[in-house]
Amino acid sequence: MLTSTSGRFVSRLTRETLAIVLAGGRGSRLHELTNWRAKPAVHYGGKFRIIDFPLSNCVNSGIRRISVLTQYKSHSLDRHIQRGWGFLGGELGEFVELLPAQQRMGESWYAGTADAVWQNLDIIRRHNPAYVLILAGDHVYKMDYGTMLAAHVEREADITVGCIEVPLEQASAFGVMNIDTDNRITKFQEKPRNPEPMPGSDDQALASMGIYVFNTEVLFRELLNDQNLPGSSHDFGKDIIPSLMKSHRVMAFPFRDPITGGKAYWRDVGTIDSLWEANLELTGITPELDLYDSEWPIWTYQEQVPPAKFVFDDEGRRGNAVDSMIAGGCIVSGAQVHHSLLFPRVRVHSYSEITDSVLFPRVDVGRNCRIRRALIDRGCQIPPGTVIGFDPEEDKKRFHVSSKGVVMVTPEMLDEAYPHVF
Repeated sequence: MLTSTSGRFVSRLTRETLAIVLAGGRGSRLHELTNWRAKPAVHYGGKFRIIDFPLSNCVNSGIRRISVLTQYKSHSLDRHIQRGWGFLGGELGEFVELLPAQQRMGESWYAGTADAVWQNLDIIRRHNPAYVLILAGDHVYKMDYGTMLAAHVEREADITVGCIEVPLEQASAFGVMNIDTDNRITKFQEKPRNPEPMPGSDDQALASMGIYVFNTEVLFRELLNDQNLPGSSHDFGKDIIPSLMKSHRVMAFPFRDPITGGKAYWRDVGTIDSLWEANLELTGITPELDLYDSEWPIWTYQEQVPPAKFVFDDEGRRGNAVDSMIAGGCIVSGAQVHHSLLFPRVRVHSYSEITDSVLFPRVDVGRNCRIRRALIDRGCQIPPGTVIGFDPEEDKKRFHVSSKGVVMVTPEMLDEAYPHVF
């Protein structure tokens, strides 16, 4: 094993692994927020994109050969990866490469998660990995994949599935599994209507994280079998994993906090409410997800911007922010920001109040606005005097209001609501 400068161990297993990040999904539950971008390209955490978390996990784990499979409206995702992830050394065999859907086999686009990997089989063969790590590109978490790879080899597994405990009422959105005392998976159902609780619990289920480690030869063989199987949806959770449990060693790897051994942080920010909540959690004193952890940095493309600035100190016109995160390039001019998160180059003009809200990059809030419990998309220009988040019925006429009352605003909604302003 090799010891990295951070004190973590980087093994030969990680160097012999190819990571495949599935990043082609739209994320339809985010509604208009993904009209022009794929879900992995959605902004998160004040300066990042969701895709930065699995990519950073790979790099920090010592996995430096990474293929990102894209499909749905991938321009902003492609641009972000090209600008922010080109620092790996190609001459050392390290890379983050983009693999867009190209109808490489037949005339169809990616028809499922397994089909997406199948269509790039020739590229995977060229890289000649011993193990293939398959990741979802749209979850937020920090995880050392090296420990999962080590467990995979130690247990002589053919396939290892990363899993985490989730509340039973949420489990129908995931693949749910049962395991024996050796962590071997005995049952796997993809998004069951009536999920079963895990042993020893009445309100928790064991859910797939969409993380799979395959022995390469097993992956190749089973992808070929799946392509020839009539009626298959060509999906890892629906087809590949359930079909292999009797004939192969399919093991579970419970994801735990490496320090406490308790439940680890993992978020599927696939709805407006969950995305809003997860962003605002970061403004807490000690949030579960520590973005200030120098031992496990989250890498990203960083726009060159000046520091955030707060101007005016007059009574009734004082620029300040409390219990908030304010990114570089922001200007809070004689306005109040409470328990909110502002991405780069946001401007909030005088006499406005922002509370419990997330403002994506380059949002401009005019004077005398009041905004509460809102998620404002990139580039929105909020007209002076606008009130958002105080009257649900009025908000529904102009914007999208979530089931928990979070108001999502996009530039297109503003254009329609205020046609004479822009």
